Amino acid sequence: MSDEHFIDVLIRGIHALSRACGTLAALCLASACTVVCQMVVMRYVLGASTIWQNEFVTFAIVAATLLGSPYVLLTKGHVNVDLLPHYLAPAAKRWLALFASTLGWLACATLTWTGWQYFYEAWDAGWVTSSLWAPPLWIPLLPLPVGLGILTLQYTADIFCLASRREMPFGPPVTTDDAP
Repeated sequence: MSDEHFIDVLIRGIHALSRACGTLAALCLASACTVVCQMVVMRYVLGASTIWQNEFVTFAIVAATLLGSPYVLLTKGHVNVDLLPHYLAPAAKRWLALFASTLGWLACATLTWTGWQYFYEAWDAGWVTSSLWAPPLWIPLLPLPVGLGILTLQYTADIFCLASRREMPFGPPVTTDDAP
């Protein structure tokens, strides 16, 4: 297998992983909405107390945000001010995109590393939340290193695509049919 073919396969794999993260994020949001509806019925229709619902909804929405971030980067769905790139020559656009992606990669790699340390500390020490429900804290902390780790991989794929001219900087979003 040639190096170019290997990189194409790697990029397609990272893109598939980012799309899977988008699906998982959507499931987290759907579960949060379902639990909010259940909480309303429990509290206002049945007059019962709710114990775990608020905490679960918070954890699910944060997980959706962190796990959905690689998909957002893949599809160029983030907020982007393209005034400067609009007026730059193609070579300058590429350098600007590489610079911005490298800064994003560095920030995400740092947060991934510290997130794994925080997750491991919660796992190792057996931390639980301070609520009556008291779930293990490693569960809501896991999306932090996982989501940011996959976001770091997506930045890596973007940098490879920009550097090898597989993708135009500040171009249109990637669709599911785009290769790699």
